[in-house]
Amino acid sequence: MNAQPTADPAPTTSLARLYAESGMAQVLAQLDAELVGLVPVKTRIREIASLLIVEKARRNLGLTAGAPSLHMGFTGNPGTGKTTVALRMADILHRLGYIRKNHLVSVTRDDLVGQYIGHTAPKTKEVLKRAMGGVLFIDEAYYLYRPENERDYGQEAIEILLQVMENQREDLVVILAGYKSRMDTFFQSNPGMASRIAHHIDFPDYDADELLRIAELMTARMDYRLDEDAIGALRDYIALRVARPHFANARSIRNALDRARLRQAGRLFETALAAGTEAELSAEQLTTISAADIRASRLFAEAAAAT
Repeated sequence: MNAQPTADPAPTTSLARLYAESGMAQVLAQLDAELVGLVPVKTRIREIASLLIVEKARRNLGLTAGAPSLHMGFTGNPGTGKTTVALRMADILHRLGYIRKNHLVSVTRDDLVGQYIGHTAPKTKEVLKRAMGGVLFIDEAYYLYRPENERDYGQEAIEILLQVMENQREDLVVILAGYKSRMDTFFQSNPGMASRIAHHIDFPDYDADELLRIAELMTARMDYRLDEDAIGALRDYIALRVARPHFANARSIRNALDRARLRQAGRLFETALAAGTEAELSAEQLTTISAADIRASRLFAEAAAAT
């Protein structure tokens, strides 16, 4: 009997190999190192990365599918890491071949909307030209829409953005960011924009332990350290600052540390002048922030006056 011809084996692909070749592990590890906490955000980023790797595997096997919609909405309070995550997302998309350039153009309303007739379209198109091939990050995107002002030109910018997001979505990813409540209102008022956002990621506020960890990472990156009493003082400061208006999470912590460094520098300088030119300072003295540098904040004086 004649032997039956052997069928060619079905083509296969390896997700693990695609993951390794993309360098995705490095990007996700960098995200973990840069941002404390934010577990729901990091989980969602990994899910999106997994989807994109699977889509790449499907393309390798000739499976047809439309390009996935990648426009995103990042919602949360200031200082919760939205811009950092957008930068890492640009890296992920570039490594997987979904954008041509590993770059992010960050703008606000002022970069897109003009002050007079005929000014908005050129401004918006210039921003889009710079961002094309990468990621366009629009912070406080809800300011584009101001229905209370009949002569506002933000709607013109929105219409241009909508057209590009639809017609050139394979060459540009748009991320809209801002406070959750205001972004919800923005999307309700602009259903065309809402329908183009495939991925909504909410950035939670940091708790006190996470803020303290962020402070320790920030000081370490600047070659400073908090002594044991300063850590306790900073924990007390965080409890007071969170309760005050305009708290901006990691951004507020960075500002507090900058002021503590100013006080530390003033303290060291006064001590050095009093001691004379023969006095020498050690690296430990130059890098240590003390409890006094933290507790000199006016928040403590105001809290004491209120009791």
